[in-house]
Amino acid sequence: MPPFAVSLGDPAGIGPEIVAKSWVMREARGLSPFFAVGDAASLRAVWLGPVEPVSTPEEAVEVFDKALPCLQVAEAGEITPGTPSMDGARTAFQALEVAVGLARSGSAAGIVTAPVGKEQLYGVGFTHPGQTEFIAERCGVAPHNAVMMLAGPSLKVVPITIHIPLAEVSSVLTVDLIRARAITTAKGLQRNFGIGRPRLVVAGLNPHAGEGGALGREEIDVIRPAVESLQAEGYDIQGPLAADALFHSRARETYDAALCMYHDQALIPIKTLNFDEGVNITLGLPIVRTSPDHGTAFGIAGKDSANPSAMMAAIRMAAEATRARLTPGC
Repeated sequence: MPPFAVSLGDPAGIGPEIVAKSWVMREARGLSPFFAVGDAASLRAVWLGPVEPVSTPEEAVEVFDKALPCLQVAEAGEITPGTPSMDGARTAFQALEVAVGLARSGSAAGIVTAPVGKEQLYGVGFTHPGQTEFIAERCGVAPHNAVMMLAGPSLKVVPITIHIPLAEVSSVLTVDLIRARAITTAKGLQRNFGIGRPRLVVAGLNPHAGEGGALGREEIDVIRPAVESLQAEGYDIQGPLAADALFHSRARETYDAALCMYHDQALIPIKTLNFDEGVNITLGLPIVRTSPDHGTAFGIAGKDSANPSAMMAAIRMAAEATRARLTPGC
């Protein structure tokens, strides 16, 4: 495989630190070759290890054993860890653009994205809700067909709705939306994880999955019809089920991924169970894209206290997904 392109995210966040620490742990964690995309100065601001400028992914493979390769994009100006800036946001934006282009061309096996500061990105003209939507657009994929899955060692979850107010969730949920998310999830589990016949469960929106309509009708009017239509098409999918009983250890043994109705319903259990190893993997793309499931953590940037476990897990999952895609039948 070609190496993986790792965009450094906001240069004032913990992205540069966790990428550098991942390179240090590359052999111990069995990480595939990768190279940073961003401003090398952001790495040197938080790390004294070897950084090697490269101009191509091929060069990155040649130097990976002795130094962290970095494909330089626009300089971020003066970098102060923990203090984001507009120049830094522009660098993060360009790094993401370059990394996606390399993956689309096949020069990189896939991309791993470090966290960005959305407030700063919006200030430099970024118009997408997040990196996922930007990558989907660049790949020619409609936003509703790019599905965010949060995956850890013991749980995989997909939020049907993501960054919207809780009060709007009910009005946004539709049979078509649930079906689209479920189908992309099933195909993504096959393609990226090698699961031949994925088992899906769907959480209810209301307490106790609505109690037969006593606590809400979304399960009756929207969620159950979507599930039943998918069952009729041969998908192994169950629901709607009460969310409060869906994530204990015995329940998790019965499914490969859980579809949840809103952001926190999905992210609270994954972050409780796999906070340091949770990975955001985007399903439905022609390229492999993963990201650690945490933010920029400006408050600890530059203090050498950032845990690289999620970044290493993201790099490892990107390699696993790429290998799965190369397996006949996936």
